[in-house]
Amino acid sequence: MPELPEVETVRVTLEKEISNEEFAQVDAHYPKIITNDTHEFKQKIVGQKINRIDRMGKYLIFILDQDALIIHLRMEGKFFIKLDEPIQKHEHVVFHFKSGRNLRYHDVRKFGTITLIPLSEYLDTYPLNQLGDEPKDINIEHFYSVLNKKNTEIKAVLLDQHIIAGLGNIYVDETLFLSHVHPTRIASSITYDEAKWIIQAAIQVLDKAIQLGGTTIRSYTSSLGVHGRFQNELNVHMKANEPCPRCQTKIIKMKVKGRGTYVCPSCQK
Repeated sequence: MPELPEVETVRVTLEKEISNEEFAQVDAHYPKIITNDTHEFKQKIVGQKINRIDRMGKYLIFILDQDALIIHLRMEGKFFIKLDEPIQKHEHVVFHFKSGRNLRYHDVRKFGTITLIPLSEYLDTYPLNQLGDEPKDINIEHFYSVLNKKNTEIKAVLLDQHIIAGLGNIYVDETLFLSHVHPTRIASSITYDEAKWIIQAAIQVLDKAIQLGGTTIRSYTSSLGVHGRFQNELNVHMKANEPCPRCQTKIIKMKVKGRGTYVCPSCQK
């Protein structure tokens, strides 16, 4: 699943490639990905220009002339920029530009969403109004007070996008390893110092991953010629039975709330 660093990598690449492009037509081969009325969506977007591309958490935000185009890649969403090539399998939405190029949204599992919202409303409208702050913007006192009220595993809390935006399975494992916190610790047992270490570690992990273009794991790569190198920097994720880089204890894999989780049983007691 593309997480914050992967989405940021796609954002930067797309902004370089398609800024100032003007929409001429939209073909929706699987209309359910578009959450608006499809006919109205097609009418509204034609003639609008892409002024810039922002990101909040794992959402891409195309800032147009009158509207914001909100895209959530979910499990397998990817983009291709093409000219006249035939439509390929899983290319469900095709945005045609006046320049002759087109941007194709490819999604094997069809879980992604595309939504058009007026610029005056998009920050105060679902889904963006439901997002917590990203780690770099988190207020530690507020974060600690939230943890105090949660009687569930710290990993589950960190994966909750309403509480903290942008952390997914890979980066939560890496964050908890760096902060010496076991993923099954009940959130309300986390001390103020541990809460501070968790946020500092999350910022460090995400910054490094963004610098390296994200993590290319399983079926996800940035389909614009950008492949993540953070996989070479992982400490515990996908490292079951390998030695911990800190203490050499064997890393174990376990399930936390149904998610595959990697942990050093010595460093993260």
